[in-house]
Amino acid sequence: MKIFASRTVALYMGKAFLRNTFAILLALVLVLQALDLLSETGDILAFPGNGDAQVWRYVSLRAPEIIAFFLPFSVLLGTILTLITMNQNSEIVALKASGLSAHQVLAPLLIASFGVAILSFTFNERVVARATATLAQWKAVDYGVMPVDRGDRTNVWVRDGDDLIQVAQVKGRGTNTKLGGITLYDRQGGSLRAIVTAPNGVRVTGGWRIFPAQRFDVAAGTLTNAPEMIVGQGVRPDQLTLANVDAEGLSFTALQAAISDLSESGRPTQALEGSLWHKLSSPLSSVLMPLLGAVAAFGIARSGKLFVRAVIGMGLGFAYFVADNFALAMGNLGAYPPFLAAWAPFLLFFLIGEAVLIRTEE
Repeated sequence: MKIFASRTVALYMGKAFLRNTFAILLALVLVLQALDLLSETGDILAFPGNGDAQVWRYVSLRAPEIIAFFLPFSVLLGTILTLITMNQNSEIVALKASGLSAHQVLAPLLIASFGVAILSFTFNERVVARATATLAQWKAVDYGVMPVDRGDRTNVWVRDGDDLIQVAQVKGRGTNTKLGGITLYDRQGGSLRAIVTAPNGVRVTGGWRIFPAQRFDVAAGTLTNAPEMIVGQGVRPDQLTLANVDAEGLSFTALQAAISDLSESGRPTQALEGSLWHKLSSPLSSVLMPLLGAVAAFGIARSGKLFVRAVIGMGLGFAYFVADNFALAMGNLGAYPPFLAAWAPFLLFFLIGEAVLIRTEE
């Protein structure tokens, strides 16, 4: 009934598993980062003044994304490598001969993988979300000089009837929203009539007050100044503050707040809700990998089927990632409910892993 029959064996297996997992992760990150640099270095250096410092900056922003994406793969491969090695050395046979069940043999790996899942979630929240958002902003300016990021929204476009409004910077939320660098394209019947610009704008009853304003009449070619103007009567604050919500660039709590704001304004949130749940299910997939790779642990090594077992374990693991991506895509399209899109592959392959383990070893 004990989870760990031996503290020594549990520490031995846990250390071997973690060592193999992070060694494989390091190798994957080095190779994939090098390949990614081959395609991006030219664009980075194309901007005047960029050099080695900007290339290394790109590496510091891109590497967290690669680590987060391939950590579950590394856990799967680390599990299979650890169990194959123990099987070849007859250590698994010795453990089972001492009376341990298959679940007791895997228990140290499951506990260690749960620690990896917690580390993965924390890393995603504290590092990956910020790096992803910064890299997206840097790419938007073609790897040029980035404005100081104070959490503001930049380059937001909205439509008010036939008119188009571009706002260079949006600060605050709700009625406290403040605009900077407003450009209004006054159109009628598809034709541009005038261009109105103003450096500042605030929310008032009946629209947005922009000041000081300049209006350029396209037909007459004249420029007139006005202390202030009221524009955008049909533009709500949430259209400006929530115009672009990037789930990958937000932490769990920040994405949850954005979804709440979108729901209050009556806008669809199913795709974002699926991404929110996936921020939990994705790190927890590390706990699933030892169960899916466990088929490589058992069976007699000299039977010649150890390689086949390893391939089956990798096949189960990669099938999970395919199903996970497919379900998330269906959730983004609205075909699956958000909770189902994020958790159905995890629950399905948990049952598959348990069924294979109980049917073959228990």
